[in-house]
Amino acid sequence: MTAILKEDTMRIELDRPRCEGHGLCEEAAPDLMHLDDEGELVIDVVDVDGADIARAQAAVRVCPVAALRLAGAETE
Repeated sequence: MTAILKEDTMRIELDRPRCEGHGLCEEAAPDLMHLDDEGELVIDVVDVDGADIARAQAAVRVCPVAALRLAGAETE
């Protein structure tokens, strides 16, 4: 089966071992992600589009250990 790229949609990807729980991404995009009680990052909205893309890009930019990235979202 071939995956079809969703137009104008991006996927937030987390490199969990790299994440140190600084929380700067949460400050940049609190509606998309948060730190849980143990300080682990939880991505609340994985596939983003529209104005959410700009907030996700800001979260990626402020991560001091480059644990976040945006990639094209795919569906079946």
